Amino acid sequence: MVSVGLHALVSRKHKGCDLTEQPTAWENQTNNQGVRKRTMGRKTSKKHAGVNADHAVESVSGGNANDNNRPRKDKNTTPVPQTSFLRKQIDPETAKYFAEIANAIEGTEIDPEERSVICGNALEETRGKEAELATDYIISHTLQTLLEGCSLDHLCSFLQSCAKNFSHIAADRSGSHVVETALKSLSFHLQDNENHSLIEHALKKICKAIVVNPVDIMCNCHGSHVLRSVLCLFKGVPLEEFHSTKSSVGLAERLNLKAPHAKDNGSLQSVQIFPSLLKKFVSEMLNAASGDISKLQVNQYSSLVLQTALKLLSGNEPELLHLIRVLLGSSAGSANAGNLIEGITIRNILRLVEETAYSHLMEAILEFAPETLYNELLTKVFRKSLFRMSCHHCANFVVQALASHARSQDHMDLICEELGTKFHDLFEMGKSGVVASVLAATQRLCSHEHECCQAIAAAVCTGDEFPKCIVPRILFLENFFCSRDKSNWSWPHGTKIHVVGSLILQSIFRLPSELIQVYVTSITSLEEHHVLEASKDPSGSRVIESFLNSNISAKQKRKLVAKLRGHFGELSVHPFGSFTVEKCFTASNLNLRETIVSEMLPLQPELSKSKQGPYLLRKLDIDGFARQPDQWKSRQASQQSALKEFYATFGPTETKSFEKESFLADTVSKSNPGKLKDIRKEIETTLAFAKTSNTPFLAHQVSKKVKRSKDEKKRHRKKDGESESKRKKIKV
Repeated sequence: MVSVGLHALVSRKHKGCDLTEQPTAWENQTNNQGVRKRTMGRKTSKKHAGVNADHAVESVSGGNANDNNRPRKDKNTTPVPQTSFLRKQIDPETAKYFAEIANAIEGTEIDPEERSVICGNALEETRGKEAELATDYIISHTLQTLLEGCSLDHLCSFLQSCAKNFSHIAADRSGSHVVETALKSLSFHLQDNENHSLIEHALKKICKAIVVNPVDIMCNCHGSHVLRSVLCLFKGVPLEEFHSTKSSVGLAERLNLKAPHAKDNGSLQSVQIFPSLLKKFVSEMLNAASGDISKLQVNQYSSLVLQTALKLLSGNEPELLHLIRVLLGSSAGSANAGNLIEGITIRNILRLVEETAYSHLMEAILEFAPETLYNELLTKVFRKSLFRMSCHHCANFVVQALASHARSQDHMDLICEELGTKFHDLFEMGKSGVVASVLAATQRLCSHEHECCQAIAAAVCTGDEFPKCIVPRILFLENFFCSRDKSNWSWPHGTKIHVVGSLILQSIFRLPSELIQVYVTSITSLEEHHVLEASKDPSGSRVIESFLNSNISAKQKRKLVAKLRGHFGELSVHPFGSFTVEKCFTASNLNLRETIVSEMLPLQPELSKSKQGPYLLRKLDIDGFARQPDQWKSRQASQQSALKEFYATFGPTETKSFEKESFLADTVSKSNPGKLKDIRKEIETTLAFAKTSNTPFLAHQVSKKVKRSKDEKKRHRKKDGESESKRKKIKV
């Protein structure tokens, strides 16, 4: 329990200002709902952790330092004069009080209810001094602890009191962490619908303070982070969803290595906390910043705020279109479908995409823009400029986004027409990401895949060396194209495999086998030591695995697997090679499987200590092979027989895919391209039917089998009846 001294410490009466104010425009928006009366002793509904005070915030402010206090004019309201903010010195008594509070509650076991009362009473002592205390490096940490433990009423009261100096607090290194903690604590109370009116009242007051001068907050490294948190809170999504985005996630989606997040994502669309407040706040910010759009377009911090706004407005087409048109620099008041970019200077956009911040912003615009607007941007703005943009170190990412978010085959026709013959130049300039994005787009839209694969092969290999050198040169793209004597270039031992080159080959090996035969020939022609080296490389092993996972014939796969004979043991204990061993085992026939397991057998102790080793020991049944090799072979054969029966029962009737991949098959029949197209067409039709009828794919296949079996039984019964009647006639 808390000592009597602590109770006396936190129960001091505060002689502060009255928080009661006249309703503002923000408060009047939902006056029919009313604001629930606050009771300062209300318990918190959840106990939660705070935010790390030093997370992901840069120390350099964005924008022009001389413009930080310049007033912004609003077309619809009277300009509000802005005064310089001078941080007052904290008096010794207040500093001593908060030091004692910190010593009393930090690291002390206190009952949650009592802790809430203590934190709330201590927060009352901040009234009128929020800006000074929040921007103090030491006391700001104490405030964060208090905001994590106080009730919702005290939390909202603190935020409302901060509204007067919110811009200055949010732009401060320490103050921004205090506000972030308050917003995060506020998000925990959104789970209870009864709290929404109280939270909305506090947020409206903050919004009113922000829209007076939003540009300085947006262009500040700390303020932009706070502003993004406010936007996320309106939508009810986790604050970390936008603050901890990894570039690798976007790259994986762009190259079809990961399923793309839906634009109407459940986390963004299904939860509508304050939708009208979000729309109004973004609109008011744009109106207040209308004279500074050119500054916001190229500032790295405001770009992050605007990208967040674009993502959160996804699904609200009118508001989204308005925001995008403002960001594009449109001067027209309105536009019709098919002419959405009227009044926009195309030359200005082509110039801006070469700026770092704006190129990121344009990527977000292309991702969330409706199809009509995307079509206009591609055909009216970027057409005939794609190659020039691809050569630029910033604008090339916009071209990648254009390819990644192409919506139709017509879009791919235009993109491939301009870039399809330029792959060699793009590789030489180090813009391989553009090629990878175009390839992934052709695969996603099933358009121009073969032409794209041919163009990539022609870009790296011609003449007598074709096609043997295709795969090695793509694996080492940068090394090859930096070489002065390309005709005598050879596999550079000890050099890391190029990441984008690896991603390109992974995309290629996901295509139908009849389209990529030159790549199959190239990879199966690799020297044994080159295959081994690639299997030990983090990027190279992915290429080997994608080849072994592809729909290429089992014979070709085993041809590559056989090159690793004698090295399966060392690969199995290698952090990257262990994954390759598993894929090799799956793709191998019985003899090769036996070879793989026998080479791993002496390394059982090392395998049991490695990260992937225990899994391989179980999956390949190393112990079973060591004890009884004959029974191990029998089990492997029975497993394949069961798998064959499964494919025979549930697989499409026209295919013999299992026989093609079976390790028991000695010969492989040549694939018929026409037949494969028919198979793909049938699969797509079946999947489309299953999707519309909400029927699982396998269930649909089972129903077809059952129906066929019933029809066959009827035919047999009919034939039996006919033969029986004939026998009776003969007997008579």
